[in-house]
Amino acid sequence: MRGRFITFEGGEGTGKSVQASLLANRLRGLGLSVVLTREPGGSPGAEIIRHVILSGAAKPFGAPAEAILFAAARDDHIRHTIQPALERGRWVISDRFADSTRVYQGTLGNVDPKLIQGLERITVGDLKPDITFILDVSTEVGLARAQARRGDEEADRFERESVEFHEKLREAFRLLALAEPERCVLIDASAASATVAERVWKVIADRLDPATAPVALGDVAS
Repeated sequence: MRGRFITFEGGEGTGKSVQASLLANRLRGLGLSVVLTREPGGSPGAEIIRHVILSGAAKPFGAPAEAILFAAARDDHIRHTIQPALERGRWVISDRFADSTRVYQGTLGNVDPKLIQGLERITVGDLKPDITFILDVSTEVGLARAQARRGDEEADRFERESVEFHEKLREAFRLLALAEPERCVLIDASAASATVAERVWKVIADRLDPATAPVALGDVAS
């Protein structure tokens, strides 16, 4: 039986990594086998591309080049991490997936939709998350959280963008949630992380009923 695939999306500082981790731990508490991963990254080849993208080294080549790099990383991620895990019946939780490319490079980068769709068709194919949580906070709160999280470290390629960019980013994710309500769930992530986690869990419990899900054959929670 195919495992479940859950993704978290949203702008900078919305708490995607925290919520993905909290959900993974809660599912593991039920005895389920969970793979917690991220994009860009999540596999050896994709992690190399992650460094290139987030360092800003690819920015001078433009948004289309970045979209191609994200697609290459995603292809490696799917082939080596996501698909094998799903085929074994494991639950896969990813901090970002294809929606981020649609929004960052497509909507904000003005990359031709045909290129975005073509790359997605080649790399993602029929693979689709069972649920995508879009975490939403004000731009001011998100950027403040991002700054607090990184401390003295340098801001990455996207954190360095203007406030206007991040405002448009938030709106693009909100529109995505409205466009695909059967898959996407918009979550107000301005509350404490425990409160947000309960909101996420209610959706998971109602839609996927993890308490009755089979454990991956021959596997243990990891």
